[in-house]
Amino acid sequence: MSVEQHAEIYALWDDNRHQINSRKGGWRIGEAVYNHGYSMMDDLVGEISYFQQMVLNITGRLPDKALSEWLEACFICVSWPDPRVWCNQMAALAGSSHAATVSGLAAGLVAADSLMYGPGTILNCYSFIDQADRSIKQGVSISDIVKRHFNHKKDIPGYARPIAKGDERVVAMRRVSLELGFSKGPHERLAQQVSDYLVEEYDECINFSGYLVSFLSDQGYSGIEIERLVSLAVSSGLQACYVEARDRPAGSFLPMRCSDMIYTGKDDRELF
Repeated sequence: MSVEQHAEIYALWDDNRHQINSRKGGWRIGEAVYNHGYSMMDDLVGEISYFQQMVLNITGRLPDKALSEWLEACFICVSWPDPRVWCNQMAALAGSSHAATVSGLAAGLVAADSLMYGPGTILNCYSFIDQADRSIKQGVSISDIVKRHFNHKKDIPGYARPIAKGDERVVAMRRVSLELGFSKGPHERLAQQVSDYLVEEYDECINFSGYLVSFLSDQGYSGIEIERLVSLAVSSGLQACYVEARDRPAGSFLPMRCSDMIYTGKDDRELF
């Protein structure tokens, strides 16, 4: 690191020394709790939904009710009460060990942040659809976009699934989108064109992350904003699995005997 870079860092630290700066809002004792210019108790409580406030807290922009209902439906889509799901297993194991509720949920949320599924896929999905949109505007065909990505990455973020083919969550969310009055934007239409091509050529199609990212891109959200919006999406499913395991005798979720382990390493050897 250069001397100039060190100087910039030290200047930044000095600017923030002994003070907390926030553009989000804050509590003025005896006056109000402010959130992006709104008085939370006067303007927001009882007037907007929790999901509207969540989007406001993350992006600084208050969405309309239809979009907040759409996002809430997305959370339902991925909050499965199935302890076989990777992140739900962590919550169930925490419950079975009688760990605190918050600890169990935190463990599950961390496990959900994967490059194969969950919030960890969002930025790659956004990068693909954004680059594909730019390529289409430059005259590149769908087939060339797909082939180019397969040559470099071997797969396309937002398409296919690790276990099953198709995605029932996309079907459900398309129904919700229609019911809430949303029409397809350019990113969603492009994402569907890519999906149609993949169905024909590779028997694969768009998955939930790909649909979610293309839809929210058309609503004006950036990749990092979308990732933040869905960071807690699996929390309800985690709670279901934690609670079920916690209410049973301790250690009863997936117990194992030593004989259940199959060792394939080196033979025993003398240390001395």
